[in-house]
Amino acid sequence: MIRKATLLAVLSAALLAPMVATTPGTAAATANRQTLGLTVKSITPEVARTPQDEIKLSGTIRNGTAAALAGLRVTVRYSGQRFLDRASMKVFQSGQAARLPNVSQSSFQDIPALDVNSSVDWQLTITPGQLGLSSFGAYPISVEVVQGGWQQLAVSHTFVTYMPPTTPKLPRNRLAVALPVIDQPHRGADATFLDNKLSDELKSGGRLDALAQIAKAAPKNVTWFVDPALLDDVTAMTKSYSVKGTATPADASAAPWLESLRTAMADVPVVAVPYGDPDVTALAHQGLDGGVERAVRVGGSVAARQIKRDVSTTAYWPVAGVLDDDAVDLLAVSKVNTVLLNPVNLPPQTPATTTLDAAASLDSVAGPVTALLPDEELSRTLEIDAASGGSAVLNRQRFVAETAMIAAEPGQLTPRSLVIAPSRRWDPDPAYVLSLLKTASRLPWLTTAPLSSIKAAKVQTPRGGLVYTDQDRKQELSGKFLEPVKDVTAKADLATQITTEKRPAGFDTAVTRLTSAGWRNNTRAGRAATKQVNATVDDRLGKVAITGAGRDQPRTLAGVDGQVPISVRNGLSSSVTLQVDVSSNNPGLLQIDSKYDKKPLVVGAGQSATVQVPMTVKTSGDASITVQLETADGLPYGDAVKLTIRTTGYTGIALVIVGGALSVMLAAVVTRVLRRRSQKRPARTPATRESEKV
Repeated sequence: MIRKATLLAVLSAALLAPMVATTPGTAAATANRQTLGLTVKSITPEVARTPQDEIKLSGTIRNGTAAALAGLRVTVRYSGQRFLDRASMKVFQSGQAARLPNVSQSSFQDIPALDVNSSVDWQLTITPGQLGLSSFGAYPISVEVVQGGWQQLAVSHTFVTYMPPTTPKLPRNRLAVALPVIDQPHRGADATFLDNKLSDELKSGGRLDALAQIAKAAPKNVTWFVDPALLDDVTAMTKSYSVKGTATPADASAAPWLESLRTAMADVPVVAVPYGDPDVTALAHQGLDGGVERAVRVGGSVAARQIKRDVSTTAYWPVAGVLDDDAVDLLAVSKVNTVLLNPVNLPPQTPATTTLDAAASLDSVAGPVTALLPDEELSRTLEIDAASGGSAVLNRQRFVAETAMIAAEPGQLTPRSLVIAPSRRWDPDPAYVLSLLKTASRLPWLTTAPLSSIKAAKVQTPRGGLVYTDQDRKQELSGKFLEPVKDVTAKADLATQITTEKRPAGFDTAVTRLTSAGWRNNTRAGRAATKQVNATVDDRLGKVAITGAGRDQPRTLAGVDGQVPISVRNGLSSSVTLQVDVSSNNPGLLQIDSKYDKKPLVVGAGQSATVQVPMTVKTSGDASITVQLETADGLPYGDAVKLTIRTTGYTGIALVIVGGALSVMLAAVVTRVLRRRSQKRPARTPATRESEKV
């Protein structure tokens, strides 16, 4: 298909010359490190306003080759035709376009012989009039180092934005900036860290320190996405903590970082990411639906406690910026009504030739959900990719030119909405980011605004629905990884259900961290965290258990019926409510009385309580019963316990017989005593003996 002539066509028809060297970090420089390095350090002003405005460029040339170089000149190559679309800008910036057609003969600098590993500064001045710029828009320029007047040794591609006095009134497009404070979980159970990586990130020059610096000075309408689990981790580091069982002193950077972040976020838009940054699509696909609601709920409460103010939980920024319909439904049910998505996740039905509004609507089981789609090219300008020859100066020039190009696109009658957002785990340059945000706030074709102000228009560009590929599915946490997490979560829920206090957050936070998208590329650490939490949960379950004689030795039941005591010990620091279920394993020998009622049993903290279980025996011998602790809802709590009951077989009649035999025995004894007494005679005195003789 033949398109209208664009700058790309002009560039393609221009003088073709190979790029034998590029700015440091490009493919050529990577392949051959012994090159001439060209750095652009400054371009002013951001926007030229008249034909006579001086555009000053400066930088450095460094000889990284193996030999001295002579006959060098630095100059500007340009085109007087502005870009007609953003696609041409992208091709030009990448270095894939042909060499620009014109060379500024009025602005060049000859470089003296340059020894190996030596460098020299350069500075050039040009004007819009010299470049032949005529109307509002973005124009290409290339700074070149040539040898012998023609051989290109190094080149850097950038832009000049021109806004002459004759420019018609431009629509001020609304720009919202979303910045993340998100990290991977570093704890499994609350008490023990899996690693100590946060320590370096909190120090001066670390990633988290850079985020705090930006938050402190950023415009008040920047929207921050914060993972409360990260704040919890840093809070734990403000005191002595354990790393894989090794005692570690409090981190000196932790408390100041937290205080700095709290101060910075006291009066700016803040969104609490669901606690632990869960892998929502994986949870939806593996049957852990409740994990999403839990993460949203806990995230809001923890963020409010940590930041010391109410924060929003109605927006979500997924890992990689992609979701499917199942995940959107889960989020919507959890009262999340806005999602930040990669544009490839929700493409237009037909390819767009101009920039689309950042907001679109999605359907869900709980009603409409707003999808915010950050502009990919603008978002890239927030991060400096030095490996590809990027720099703060070139990124800023790209941002100014791209936003001007959007404002100049044909057919725009009303302002459009734009969103920019870096990668979620970005490592920013604070000085550059703050400078770029200030630039955005003063460009005459932009109005900066909070993210919450970006709404879907009544009339929208038709989109084809969420695109979730097989590759996206493969990136999720697997069913194999999440199966043990399901088991731990179920046990953790039981451990908290029996407490008479309000549901504690301890296990909520621990099990939610196990579902984090941060484990996608570190499943080994995720499995270690799962094992750690499982051990902690088992330990807690074991603190409420059946105790007393009978577990290790038989209990005795005398008679045809009677009661056997079952004792429950509570080793927790809070009281619990549960019930005791008892069943006979030998109903032909021993039966549980039908009158036994499983009533709620309250056991105080650190105490024991006993229930009397009525039983009936058929004959003597040993029988066994199974005792199972249950929650108030009848769910099994812990493992069932098997107890042995030894029955004597004594019946009520037997006891009467035994009692009668005892009476008979006593009567016989009395009779014998009386008989013996009756047979005894009084002793004879002398008078008695004389009387007997007569």
